[in-house]
Amino acid sequence: MNSQLSEVPSHSWLGAPIDARPLFAPEQAALMAMLRGLAPADWGKEAVPGWTVRDLAAHILGDFYGRLARDRDSHQNGPAFTPGETLEAFIHRINQEWVDAHRRVSPATLTDTLDLIGGQIAQFFEAADPNSLSLGVSWAGIDPAPMWLDCARDFTEFWTHRQQIRHAVGQDTDPDPRFLSVVLDTFMRALPHTLREVTASVGTQIQVQVDSPAGGTWTVTATGDRWSLAEPDSDTEPPAAVVRLDVETTWRLCTRGIQPDTSLARARIDGDRALAEAACQIVSIVY
Repeated sequence: MNSQLSEVPSHSWLGAPIDARPLFAPEQAALMAMLRGLAPADWGKEAVPGWTVRDLAAHILGDFYGRLARDRDSHQNGPAFTPGETLEAFIHRINQEWVDAHRRVSPATLTDTLDLIGGQIAQFFEAADPNSLSLGVSWAGIDPAPMWLDCARDFTEFWTHRQQIRHAVGQDTDPDPRFLSVVLDTFMRALPHTLREVTASVGTQIQVQVDSPAGGTWTVTATGDRWSLAEPDSDTEPPAAVVRLDVETTWRLCTRGIQPDTSLARARIDGDRALAEAACQIVSIVY
């Protein structure tokens, strides 16, 4: 699938836009097939630290409801920040409050509700205008963000949670390149923000290569005021650093399933190691 749309010039430093909209329906179908195939004991297994599979399913439902309430229905009475609360603390708090409130809900009811509301989520994103402005994406350093990035960000979250459930019940990461290629492409949009404190001469490039049919190569270039994922100039010098990672290391690093030191131990690095280490601090979630 061609995951890219016409580039929005004002956001060129984010790289060419990604079109994740057609993938929400098949991702939802994959989630439902997995949940309906779980054994009763699977729902109590730990999916992420502190949350069972059932808890994580409830969290996904909360994400679905939150998106529809806020952006489809213009509902204004959602949770508010407490005095001095950071974005990260706010998100972690309201997520936990939602999960705690839904502990009385059975797995069967959660599954049926996820089926219903997830279908509405797919319809919402399919109809979204990718060039409109939407919620900020903090890990990419942009607020407001173009809808294409906000949309792709939500797609990666749903996909990641499905992998966490798969792993909890003994399944491997879903290798479907339709999903995985868009997930990796989206995660790499965190590179300019990751490198925001790294000083380098204009034109310096760092390249991240993910070796897989679903992978690719991303080149981030130092410009006058920021690092940029815009298409590199063909006349530039070779990258100052090249980082080669496998797929599993890449997505787990970006979602902090593993730490940067682990990814560096697995990486193949050419060139400036300090720049490579800086790139491997990438995180593509609210963390």
